[in-house]
Amino acid sequence: MPLHSLQKAQLSDRIKAEAKKLGVFACGISKAEFLGRDAARVENWLAKEMHGDMQYLERHREKRYDATKLVDNARSVISVLFNYFPSESLSEKSHYKISKYAFGKDYHYVVKQKLALLLKTIESLTGKRQARIFTDSAPVLDRAAARRAGLGFTGKNTVLINRQGGSFFFIGHIILDLDLNNDEETVENFCGNCTKCIDACPTGALSAFELDARKCISYLTIEYHGETIPDEFKDKWKQWIFGCDICQDVCPWNKKATPHHEPALQPSELLLNMTKADWENLNKPTFKKLFKNTAVERTGFKGLRRNIDFLSRK
Repeated sequence: MPLHSLQKAQLSDRIKAEAKKLGVFACGISKAEFLGRDAARVENWLAKEMHGDMQYLERHREKRYDATKLVDNARSVISVLFNYFPSESLSEKSHYKISKYAFGKDYHYVVKQKLALLLKTIESLTGKRQARIFTDSAPVLDRAAARRAGLGFTGKNTVLINRQGGSFFFIGHIILDLDLNNDEETVENFCGNCTKCIDACPTGALSAFELDARKCISYLTIEYHGETIPDEFKDKWKQWIFGCDICQDVCPWNKKATPHHEPALQPSELLLNMTKADWENLNKPTFKKLFKNTAVERTGFKGLRRNIDFLSRK
């Protein structure tokens, strides 16, 4: 039975309150529907072949652009931001760098566990739902959905930026068959004349609001499948061996970033104590100790070894 307006408002507010209790930084709601403007933007980007080896982005496009094709009777998309900004970074003795989001346990597990608890609470209030949970592992336009839920604007570095907390966030969603109150989409861009992210990118991967993944350090260290790194990137990687945070680190909005309080995302002592020599002598057993159940498993020992060797060879 459809909810009347007061019920919708109360339930929507209750969902956001419950999300906050689970440690979510922000929660918003948008209508489940076809995202025409975003679909056109992505199609144009794919046509330019800027996605490189990420052929999975070419598949299931009709689902990627329309949440109603992912969940039967979908009415709403609940989107959340989950802070991963760490309280400490790898030490200077590490020399090599990995992206902050990979310091702790694989975020897919962490965010999905939180969203599963949120969905359980929703179902305790409304009964069993037709629903699915997503976080960067299925055909969903994560940043577009979060923007439509009022959680941020798209920066010139193509990352979602929240005006209260910056951009060091995981994005997750629950697509479900509840008709809820939609939040106001963030349509204004707040980058102004700033081009710090574009200027700081050492490989020239960024132009305003567009990323050429084929030049992106994050793509090259994780998604690129070549056995060797093209020589054109020599001396441009700035010691990144998994991911890259440069365009976020220089963003003025990230002056508002505050450390997270999620134990599962904390770096291990072994990772914090890695030295340049440790990285350059990294073997498979140590790799497994360092990165079991973390996002770095995505690139695998062979991929990480390739990246280290590329940076360390003379």
